[in-house]
Amino acid sequence: MTAYEAQWGGWLLPPAPRYEGGPKVFRSDVPEADGAGNWWFDAGDPRVSTWYGFMIGPESEFCIDDRANRVILHSSIEGWVESVALAYQVRYWAPQSVTVRGAAVDEIDLSDMEEFVEVAGVSDGWWRKADTVVAVYRGEAWLLGSPEEQIAIIYSGITEPEIYLDY
Repeated sequence: MTAYEAQWGGWLLPPAPRYEGGPKVFRSDVPEADGAGNWWFDAGDPRVSTWYGFMIGPESEFCIDDRANRVILHSSIEGWVESVALAYQVRYWAPQSVTVRGAAVDEIDLSDMEEFVEVAGVSDGWWRKADTVVAVYRGEAWLLGSPEEQIAIIYSGITEPEIYLDY
C-alpha cells in the first residue's frame, strides 16, 4: 500500500470509457484481508456512484469488487492506466467504431490479432491487426455472472499506423 501511494497516490485520472469512468483519483484506503490472508485495498473513489468499487490486489492487480465477488480487470495498475490511455488514442484516430454486446462478443475472432500486452488484460483486453483495434470489456459481466453484459468495441479505418500504438 505504501508503494502504491508513493507511485500512484494523488493521480487525477481521465474518465475511463467503461466502468462509469473508473476511479477519479488514485488513493489507498484501509486494507482488507481476503479468506486466503491476502491484502486488498481501495484504488480510489469511483468517479460516480457505482454498485462496485475499484480495488488493488496483493500483486498490484486492478480489480472491481462488489463486496461479494472480485474480478481482476488488469494484472497491474499500469495495465489499467495503459488501457485508459489507449482508449483515448484509438478513439481519436479511428474514423469508425462498432459496439458489440452480449454473446456476440464471444464470436469475435481475435486469434489472428496481436494482443496489446501493455494493458495486462485479464477480464478486459485490447487487440490489433492492420487498421483495426478491438477492446473487450468483460469485468462487469464476470462480476454479475451475466455474459449479456460484456461489450467489445471494434475500431476500424485507422490509416495512421504510426499513431504510437507501437511496441
